[in-house]
Amino acid sequence: MKSKKELFKEIYDALNKVEVLDHDCGKLCGAACCTAGGNYGDENMGIYLMPGEEELLRDQDWLTITESDASEHDLPESWMGKVFFAKCKTPPICPRDMRPIQCRTFPLAPHIDEDDELLMIYNDLELPYECPLIEEEIPLEDDFVEALTEAWMAMIEDPLIYDLVKMDSEAREDSFDELMEKLGF
Repeated sequence: MKSKKELFKEIYDALNKVEVLDHDCGKLCGAACCTAGGNYGDENMGIYLMPGEEELLRDQDWLTITESDASEHDLPESWMGKVFFAKCKTPPICPRDMRPIQCRTFPLAPHIDEDDELLMIYNDLELPYECPLIEEEIPLEDDFVEALTEAWMAMIEDPLIYDLVKMDSEAREDSFDELMEKLGF
């Protein structure tokens, strides 16, 4: 059985071979998702690492990785102990081949539907910036979506990651149901 570090290394390698667009999408928006912390004054702007991902990124000098207790965050009950938060020290300049999973996944998000099927959907979180890929529904490269789906299929074999994706998916569906109810559907 492979270690989590080996799994994430394989996923990074696979995702390094594909891009969201046929060019760097950061050129459309001035790398808003990388620089939003500086532009919007939120010094906590960064991302959570998937369980075990910190093993691969721990020695990256361009990242600040902090840890906190899982109970302090809105995470599944199965998440106990430490969680890790990464923030780039030099946005938007970073080694693209070592970007964390959540950076690589954006503008999509994994979603597990009612039939327990994994889908990649546009990220629906409220963001402190606008992403042209989401706002303008710019078509993404097919090989990116396919590779990303395969990566998340491998990651959700980890019960902790599955629980997180399932929790986020259910919250998303609950919000959608509430909206439809408000609209009278």
